[in-house]
Amino acid sequence: MNDKSVVKPWGGRFTEATDVFVEAFTASVEFDRRMYKQDIRGSIAHATMLSKVGVLTDDEKNSIIQGLDQVQAEIEAGEFEWSIALEDIHMNIESRLTKKIGDAGKKLHTGRSRNDQVATDMRLYLRDEIDEIAIELKRLQNALIDLAEREVNTILPGFTHLQVAQPISFGHHMLAWFENLQRDAERLQDCRKRVNVLPLGAAALAGTTYPIDRHFTAKLLEFEKVAENSLDAVSDRDFILEFCFVAAQVMTHLSRYSEELVLWVSQQFDFIEMGDSFCTGSSIMPQKKNPDVPELIRGKAGRTNGNLVAMLTLMKSQPFAYNKDNQEDKEPLFDSIDTLKASLRVFADMIPTVKVKRENMRAAAMKGFSTATDLADYLVKKGIPFRDSHEIVGKAVRYGIDNEKDLGEMSLGELQQFSAIIEEDIYLVLTPEGSCAARDHFGGTAPNQVEQAISRARQRIA
Repeated sequence: MNDKSVVKPWGGRFTEATDVFVEAFTASVEFDRRMYKQDIRGSIAHATMLSKVGVLTDDEKNSIIQGLDQVQAEIEAGEFEWSIALEDIHMNIESRLTKKIGDAGKKLHTGRSRNDQVATDMRLYLRDEIDEIAIELKRLQNALIDLAEREVNTILPGFTHLQVAQPISFGHHMLAWFENLQRDAERLQDCRKRVNVLPLGAAALAGTTYPIDRHFTAKLLEFEKVAENSLDAVSDRDFILEFCFVAAQVMTHLSRYSEELVLWVSQQFDFIEMGDSFCTGSSIMPQKKNPDVPELIRGKAGRTNGNLVAMLTLMKSQPFAYNKDNQEDKEPLFDSIDTLKASLRVFADMIPTVKVKRENMRAAAMKGFSTATDLADYLVKKGIPFRDSHEIVGKAVRYGIDNEKDLGEMSLGELQQFSAIIEEDIYLVLTPEGSCAARDHFGGTAPNQVEQAISRARQRIA
């Protein structure tokens, strides 16, 4: 609907109608209407507060609340007609309310401005979304713990520079992903604290002359704090910037996991297989099974990074207080919310379908002299300085390269040509299992340490 005959609530000082294109260009209702629940909830709290302080009668308050409930029912039934001419969600809902209940609806906006109203709506909306995102994030963490528990004793080659470095437990690797997400979960909850501040009552920028009770409104809306400064209350978008950073950080982590999954399912690695429902085929090559979900998540990280930069750029040159620029804060926020929530959901669904090819992983860990550090440590424990042992092992690796033998495949005689103090017990540490088991300390990759870490991880997110 785009009715030029609609009377603007702010139209008293204007003598000409808004240009049709300008009206559409400046309207936000096409995207901000997703906040209808929060807008109505904030309005009900505001009306309740106005009644408490005597600005509205109880009858007016009750009429407003009943009317707002009816408006919400219309929206949810798909019967509400959104008008671009009314610009935004606030004026659309207020206009419909007034048509339903008459003059009482015109009193709802007493003591507030769209400036503090939209800030309140966005905080309520983001708070709700953070709580939903936290659930999906925890679900992914649980999926990773379950996979780690299943693969505690599975040997995976650990990499640095994408070169085989040392053998690790695959369960240990999954717990590394878990730790990333645990920091993300903490950041998300810390961000929520700064989201959960009430700006309502700041009005346009200076407060209001009405005897409002902002702390009462905060209690009704379950805000932990009330914004201390009216100018800051309507100007602040730090909470959006902070969330956009958290979203970009989580998506960066998911992108890194996705990159590893894409590598691991390739024929060159062949470490895992993912469920068919999370892959697609090729229109021309019938043999293909493409890891489209992790590839797409890897790409979507760019969206959240872009949204963060967009928000930083949006805010960097704005004078206090509200400016129309801030209409542009919603789409990056909404996109980051939608992208993050969907990515977490699909990742949490996908992880339980991962099938680990244990023999392939172990065979890969046997390549690249992954137990070279274990041989060096063995020599140090026999009394050889580390730098000397490093050189000895380097020569043994060179021999292995020339003769196409891993360290664990060399005979005792072959190893002793590099150091006579090497004895039969060397083979206890030259196997991938022995290498892992030797790292038996808090945070290490020894299977019993991984089991303890799994137990702690479950407790941390219980």
